[in-house]
Amino acid sequence: MAIDHKEKLISGGRERIDRTTMALKDKNLDALVCALPTNVLMLTGYFPVVGTSIALASRDGQVCLFVPEDEAEFARRGWASEISTFKPGSLEDLTGAVDVVEPILRESLSRLGLNGKRVGCEYGPHFQPSSYASMHLYGASLIDLLDGADVHAAPADAMISRLRAVKTPDEIERIRRSCAAAERAYSIGRQHLQPGLREREAANLFESQREELELSDIEAARVGGYVFCMAGENSLNANAAYQRSSGKVLRQDEFVVVHCNSHADGYWTDITRTYFLGTPDEKRREMYAAVFEAREAAMAAIRPGVAAADVDGAARGVLTSRGFGEFFKHGTGHGVGFAAIDHGAIPRLHPASPDVLEAGMTFNVEPAIYIEPASGMRHCDMVAVTDSGCEVLTPFHTEVNELTVEVGSAASGRAAI
Repeated sequence: MAIDHKEKLISGGRERIDRTTMALKDKNLDALVCALPTNVLMLTGYFPVVGTSIALASRDGQVCLFVPEDEAEFARRGWASEISTFKPGSLEDLTGAVDVVEPILRESLSRLGLNGKRVGCEYGPHFQPSSYASMHLYGASLIDLLDGADVHAAPADAMISRLRAVKTPDEIERIRRSCAAAERAYSIGRQHLQPGLREREAANLFESQREELELSDIEAARVGGYVFCMAGENSLNANAAYQRSSGKVLRQDEFVVVHCNSHADGYWTDITRTYFLGTPDEKRREMYAAVFEAREAAMAAIRPGVAAADVDGAARGVLTSRGFGEFFKHGTGHGVGFAAIDHGAIPRLHPASPDVLEAGMTFNVEPAIYIEPASGMRHCDMVAVTDSGCEVLTPFHTEVNELTVEVGSAASGRAAI
């Protein structure tokens, strides 16, 4: 059934529709159909919960949503011109999302005159940030749905990736607000760091503050995310493709890496701060100084038209000149906003990256040093490319004194470098 949906374009919705229309014309596609929640969010401003929603954007600017009945409340917060609901299951029949969405998708494609036309869709592989504890993914069945609806399905992953790379002003504002809530959570969480806490306990301190602030201070229907803490020898694990907190006890005189991926209505952050419990010795102060100088060099290089590889080179060059080049073991950053952990998201700040920066791109800048056996540190900021440079979306805890946590005289031994 179709829901009465008053004509409403939230700020930025019109611009996103226009960009999608232009991309479809450029690729000679008549429409785009997406089912991954992060792509549905980009096309409609609505972040699906369990992954059964589908978005359809046509070349003439029509945006249609197909959503489960119980997600209609969230769907209305977007800018789709038409919302149709379906019931994935009932007591009468054992049906799945594919079965119930097929007829309404087929009807809409026909009504919009798309039979026999070229319709772009996701082919994969993909990164999809978690929107719920368990998620439905259409996968190849989305292509089957389109084939069954008498349209010519065409791979559109490259086009979708480019659309996601450059954010509208409204999308940047939403990312900015999510970063601001995380900033306040870091400021409060830092005050409670102390030796004797377990990593999981420390992570929970930051996580609880983040959720409370996002729910109270941001106009968001849904918030979520993850905070991880890795201290001492575990700080080296921050170099991995994923983060984790353990039961390790925090000790005086060691690094404490706090990593946050959070979202408000599907707009994500990627933030890391490395604290030190006690007074940093000379070696660790050198590490902080090198990472901060690399950060500044990267920020200074960011502006439209600059090669992403050159931004990586600016940060890597500083760390190399200070004797830490071999310990910087990953790229300087990657696109963030519609997802947090997608190392292939444009722009990729990497020595081999072919990407060129554009105004409206948002990404992380994360210079780091990982020295075995026990000294890993990373400083990860979120930035947005402006017309003349960049805006730092996470301008907090950027000096050694702000990252130093004073503790009492009782120590559990100085950690080795």
